Amino acid sequence: MTLYQIAIWIVTGIVAGWLAGLIVSGSGFGILIDILVGIAGAFIGGWLASLLGISVGNGLLPSIVVAVAGAVVLLSVIRLFRHA
Repeated sequence: MTLYQIAIWIVTGIVAGWLAGLIVSGSGFGILIDILVGIAGAFIGGWLASLLGISVGNGLLPSIVVAVAGAVVLLSVIRLFRHA
């Protein structure tokens, strides 16, 4: 793993976590947790896309879209357990 790949993961996590926090209103946990949720969302989004047979292209934009989708799912689940 190169420094470039780590930087891309961090940028993707920042953007995905921030966007997911806007989409799932009332779920903001602060910037650090949003970044972690965004990074975890990237894994969840990639896993869900492969389960659904969706082929995601290479590049930053498709990665962000998948990460945001995964982060929204993750934030929604967290929100369900938080309010239960």
